[in-house]
Amino acid sequence: MSQRTEQRSSLVTKALKGLDTTVTASAIVFWGIVLGWAYTQAMSRVKYGVIFVGAVLTVYAIDQSRQALDEGDKLDAAVLLPASIVLITASVYFASNFRQVYVIQQGYATEHEYMLARLIIVSILYLTWREFGNLFLGLVGGVMIYGVFGNYITGILGHGGMTELTLLQSLVTDLYGFYGSLTQLTAAWIAPFLLYAGLLFAYGAFDLILRVAIESAKYIRSGVAQTAVLASTVIGSINGSYTANAAMTGSFTIPTMKDSGMASHRAAAIEAVASTSGQVLPPVMGASAFVMASYLGVAYLDIVVAGIFPAAILVASIGIAVHYVAISDTSSQEMEFSEFFDEALTRSEKVAEGIRFGVPFLVLVYLLGVVQFTVMTAALWTIVAMIAMGVAVPVLRSIYDCAVGGVSWYEPRSDDGLRQFLPAPLRTGFRFRPVSQFSTEFWNTVYGFRRGAIILAPIAIILVAVNGVIDIFSVTGVPNKIALLLIDLSGGVLLFAVLLGMLVAILMGIGMPTVAAYVIVAILIAPTFISDFGIPEITAHYTVFYAAILAGITPPVATAAVVTAGIAGANFWRVCGAAIKIAAPLFVLPIAFVYNPGLVSMTIDTTTVVAGTLVMFGAITIIYGLNYPFRMDAGRRLSLRSLLTVLGVLIMTHPNRLFKAAGIATFAIVFVGEKVVVRGLKLPFLEGVGQ
Repeated sequence: MSQRTEQRSSLVTKALKGLDTTVTASAIVFWGIVLGWAYTQAMSRVKYGVIFVGAVLTVYAIDQSRQALDEGDKLDAAVLLPASIVLITASVYFASNFRQVYVIQQGYATEHEYMLARLIIVSILYLTWREFGNLFLGLVGGVMIYGVFGNYITGILGHGGMTELTLLQSLVTDLYGFYGSLTQLTAAWIAPFLLYAGLLFAYGAFDLILRVAIESAKYIRSGVAQTAVLASTVIGSINGSYTANAAMTGSFTIPTMKDSGMASHRAAAIEAVASTSGQVLPPVMGASAFVMASYLGVAYLDIVVAGIFPAAILVASIGIAVHYVAISDTSSQEMEFSEFFDEALTRSEKVAEGIRFGVPFLVLVYLLGVVQFTVMTAALWTIVAMIAMGVAVPVLRSIYDCAVGGVSWYEPRSDDGLRQFLPAPLRTGFRFRPVSQFSTEFWNTVYGFRRGAIILAPIAIILVAVNGVIDIFSVTGVPNKIALLLIDLSGGVLLFAVLLGMLVAILMGIGMPTVAAYVIVAILIAPTFISDFGIPEITAHYTVFYAAILAGITPPVATAAVVTAGIAGANFWRVCGAAIKIAAPLFVLPIAFVYNPGLVSMTIDTTTVVAGTLVMFGAITIIYGLNYPFRMDAGRRLSLRSLLTVLGVLIMTHPNRLFKAAGIATFAIVFVGEKVVVRGLKLPFLEGVGQ
């Protein structure tokens, strides 16, 4: 290697280190802005939303430029930086001239502002394409083209068209569009919870989840697969993207399932289903719970309560399906603890970890459910509690170990890292275990701030773009047109309308983060269900929400399945087939919500419990029919699977409780009959009869 090459490599290394440090510093400043506003709310939400976009894109631009430089992709960095700089500059300009732009000039703008708006639109299109690919670029770009040239479209979807200046005003200069209500909601409600998620990652909460999952695997035959379901659903609920979650948790769950003897396509299917279904898991629901509460004008806790029974039905049925799939592969389903962790936690360590992560969660529940603070205030104090407990518990634990457990107060001498530059007395001070532990947790906190910002940035970008799409829909009257189209195509029949609505929701949800997919279908489809078919608001929104996440496992796109198939080295279509069998009730639940209104309720009463229990039995019937390893010839097995699947769908969707009860009784007869006739088992109450 020549001296010039070595110097160039050294300069690149230094630049990467500098950018890495800058990412961390910018993330801390960004969260300072977010938490400062949550505490003071000293400026209007519109102005804060404008500043938020510039601040989060600063973190995004620096981090992505660092990655591009590290990978040697100079072209990406050369395009990324100008696009990001345009949006950052726009935020600074609009925030500095907020009153002039938002109040005085409402409805028009200066020529240089129109030029800035054009650059903003191009930048948003580039960033959305960069993060989410051609499909989403086609959606956003296609809606813009539709907005301008709608006058050339005949029929119900045609409209008067928008001039270029009207489009620029609508999307940018009036500070609606890209900077509108959804962006503001992201800044005020969603962002703090993703910081909470970042801190959970940094303090090791998800390692704790994995430990619990591995321990539980000792007590159930499908332990490895159930571990994947538990880890992926919990983490997926928080990170808000089934595709990203499938890549993150699938990287360790899929190889583990394969090592236990499970077929590649089934391992990939289980991860895809777990990542997708995790999006509906309360209390976060992929951040959609906050948006739903805002749209419906109800308390966030009401949304969480309404989602408990539907999520319980889904998780229970998937858990049973995964059990059947796992045992049918005759896999060992054993996990070696040593492959993941060096040592098991002691009882006192388990108690300490429970306090560390349990107290902040209880603070959240108390502030939202009892005191009924606003979402952003509750999130703020939850983050404060998480930082306090995240740092204090390990420090107090180290003091206890030294004072009572006989552990040395000083660590072995170490002059690595920054310590080598400190004077000897300070190096000794950092070797003092409580101080050393505090230092460790301090840097974990910093890492949590950084990770939270990096998780948030792509979601913020997509929601900024979706906000623009929604504004164009609003201006052109698309929701009303979709309503008329649904009514026309369905002939006024509720079932057909729901099926068509689900189809639209799946198409709109392709490749999107959960909250973005929900927002679009909530605008386009839910109002039709409410106004024209009399479906309760909460039921309509849960119907389209559940339908939207189906895009993760529905071919031909099925982005979650694409990712997991790649990790597993499995055939994509076989992965989709296995995933649909495992998650079959998820495809029926949106219809079940409509025909069982008590199932989705903001108050849990007898009606909700009964409806939920009956629908759950229907879901289990479907799962049993599609996934149970029947011991019979192929023809009889296919007939039985078909019969049980149809029976389960009817139990889930039919509104008559007597019909449901009869269906459940039929399933019970088949279930018991299979055990007695095919497997030769004797029922406990018949033992000894005839002897």
